[in-house]
Amino acid sequence: MKDFLEIFLKPLVPLGSQGVSLWVLTQITISVFVLFFLSARIRQWLLGGILARTSLDTGIRHAIGVISQYAVVFIGLLLILQTAGIDLTALSVVAGGLGIGIGFGLQNIANNLISGLIVLLERPVKIGDRIEVAGSEGQVVAIRARSTTVLTNDNIAIIIPNSRFITEEVINWSYNDSKVRFRIPVSVSYSSDVRLVEQLLLQVARANPDVLSDPAPVVRFLEFGESGFKFELRAWSSSLIQKKGKLISDLNFAILESFRSRGIEMPYPQRDLHLRTGWPEGKP
Repeated sequence: MKDFLEIFLKPLVPLGSQGVSLWVLTQITISVFVLFFLSARIRQWLLGGILARTSLDTGIRHAIGVISQYAVVFIGLLLILQTAGIDLTALSVVAGGLGIGIGFGLQNIANNLISGLIVLLERPVKIGDRIEVAGSEGQVVAIRARSTTVLTNDNIAIIIPNSRFITEEVINWSYNDSKVRFRIPVSVSYSSDVRLVEQLLLQVARANPDVLSDPAPVVRFLEFGESGFKFELRAWSSSLIQKKGKLISDLNFAILESFRSRGIEMPYPQRDLHLRTGWPEGKP
């Protein structure tokens, strides 16, 4: 037993005032696990307790919770190392080697970590936003240190590295507020009453509960097409940003029913075919 204790307490690495033994490593390991557990609980406590009672939106509350968790982990690691008797100045060589490793082999990870902090502080995207980035579209459900999780309407989670939000173009449907304007193209035959078409389109938009009355929907007469008149219904919505296909589909169904009930025809592709009779001069 005595030999076991001597081996357990014997310094393995001459680091700091006492050196690093198996006992010190065990203390550090247990303390780190407890630290990460407590930091996660503090984050949950902030999000579900204090911050939940404020008027801050979900994105700001999440950013404060994540940054607070990182701060607790950083300060806790410093305290754990100091308590274990490890002189942090002795780690300067290790830190220098780690910096070289980050500069070469871990540059992508470091890039994503720094980008994650920028995303949390500048908030180009936040929890609940509807975004499009790198060909992926969905709702932001989680922002972590290295990556952001986007959930599509097909219930597929897409993990996007945070660096893409800094280096690539990001379309945020709800950056300023939750109102988005939808454009529904409509074509009618040349025999249609254009004022009646405008009236019916506005009636359909106003009758839909997901279309906002302020800003009010409008109809634009775009052009004289090859086969008919081309209109565009422009309607605002704040309730179906995450399901824009549903709103467009509902409006299209209602437009078709309204047009059919009032005799408005949809145009068909039209081509004029001219047939010339007889033979060219000088040929049988």
